[in-house]
Amino acid sequence: MNKVRARLIIEGMVQGVFFRATMEETARRQGVRGWARNNPDGTVEAVLEGDDDRVKKVIEWSYSGPPRARVDRVDISWEDFKDEFDGFTALTRRNGC
Repeated sequence: MNKVRARLIIEGMVQGVFFRATMEETARRQGVRGWARNNPDGTVEAVLEGDDDRVKKVIEWSYSGPPRARVDRVDISWEDFKDEFDGFTALTRRNGC
């Protein structure tokens, strides 16, 4: 399997609608590692690492998100795979956001 890393910036109504928590569940089901956090500008940022097809499934999910979200745009930057995560974490102010 080809290992990849993607950084996403998700715009829309994506904060306060369980976007990060649901992304964490989705990523864990797919075996994707990384993190997601709220940014001060109202976007959600995420870094995803794992098998190419599984990362793409999480990216596909991010275009709609959980039921209460409204996603207007997803910017994707492909980066070099680093294999630096043990799992997937929805970051909060207490653990790094």
